[in-house]
Amino acid sequence: MEGAVAFEFNSAEQAMAMAGYQEEAIKRLSQQTGAKLVMRGTTLLMSGTPKQVERSKRLVTSLESIWSQGQSVSVAEVMTAIHALDTNQEDDLGQLHGDVIARTRRGETIRAKTFRQRKYVNALRTRDLVFCTGPAGTGKTFLAAMVAVQAILEQQYERLILTRPAVEAGESLGFLPGDLQQKVDPYLRPLYDALHELIDPERIPSLMERGIIEVAPLAYMRGRTLSNAFVILDEAQNTTPAQMKMVLTRLGFKSRMVVTGDVTQTDLPNQRQSGLSMAVKVLKGVDGIAFSELTKADVVRHPLVQRIVAAYEQYEM
Repeated sequence: MEGAVAFEFNSAEQAMAMAGYQEEAIKRLSQQTGAKLVMRGTTLLMSGTPKQVERSKRLVTSLESIWSQGQSVSVAEVMTAIHALDTNQEDDLGQLHGDVIARTRRGETIRAKTFRQRKYVNALRTRDLVFCTGPAGTGKTFLAAMVAVQAILEQQYERLILTRPAVEAGESLGFLPGDLQQKVDPYLRPLYDALHELIDPERIPSLMERGIIEVAPLAYMRGRTLSNAFVILDEAQNTTPAQMKMVLTRLGFKSRMVVTGDVTQTDLPNQRQSGLSMAVKVLKGVDGIAFSELTKADVVRHPLVQRIVAAYEQYEM
């Protein structure tokens, strides 16, 4: 016996937020519950068996802390809510939604969207050295930058150092036009994008001039001791083992370092071993180091990215 329930939102903004980008959120809810979900203005119509409808209603309610703020619900958040419901972790889901990392310049809240992301954020807040691996779009660099900028704004550290190896599809810095900053900017663009979420772009040059924010290629870390700093090493799969050892041993007193990368997308020439892959193996048992591994289930970009990652994983099996 089938039935129907109408779930009413207070505004069109809330309804659109629950539907998600191109209604991907309610499409995924429908797929996972078996209920038919149709958004009509500010009303979400749910039809199916009583069990299907009740499950859909519980899931929509569990996501209220997101859509009630007008923030778009992602597919990852839908899947996390389903996992929480199926494993009796609904209280943990509430904590996940309530743990705000930062607020953007536009007033939007930044927080972890999955349980694995939240575990990663907790490691970023408590461990002096964190390794995070995972496919594109899982928030490895973005979340690290958000936690780092908040720490700098709260004066927990004197400076933020963002670095990555300048290795991209065989290109060389020497062949790029301009001075050093112009040469490395294309490689460091993702880090700048994350900074712009929290800091007015007009302020960033001043912060860089004062040494509070430093953005530089990995080679410029050699011979230094990075004290009282929050250090992010991005695209670490493109480091050699020697480079990785070099940067890890730069860590000074009152500092924290985050190493992020995707071990499946190495651009090192001649199939050289990745410093990230080796470091994860060598340091796995070292006390005080945290390791976070994100998966395609943690992808929070365009929903198509998750399907692309899954397709490549299937092809490479």
